[in-house]
Amino acid sequence: MTRITANGNIENKIQEKRISRKLTQQDLADAIGVTRATVVALERGAYNPSLELAFRASRFFDVSIEDLFQFKPKHQKGLLK
Repeated sequence: MTRITANGNIENKIQEKRISRKLTQQDLADAIGVTRATVVALERGAYNPSLELAFRASRFFDVSIEDLFQFKPKHQKGLLK
């Protein structure tokens, strides 16, 4: 699940973690205090969570934010080699 941003891609493992725990999207939404639609958008990469939501999700899954969400910067001349 990838969302393209101006400076790179945000990828996440929300769906992978949810499925491994045999949770429905609604179960996860209830657990982290959001709507099912928000979980769908997160899984599709169509929504970047607030920092608070990223913390809630990572704490729920007992992983670091970096393990759950990864920023993949675009290669820009002079910035990345």
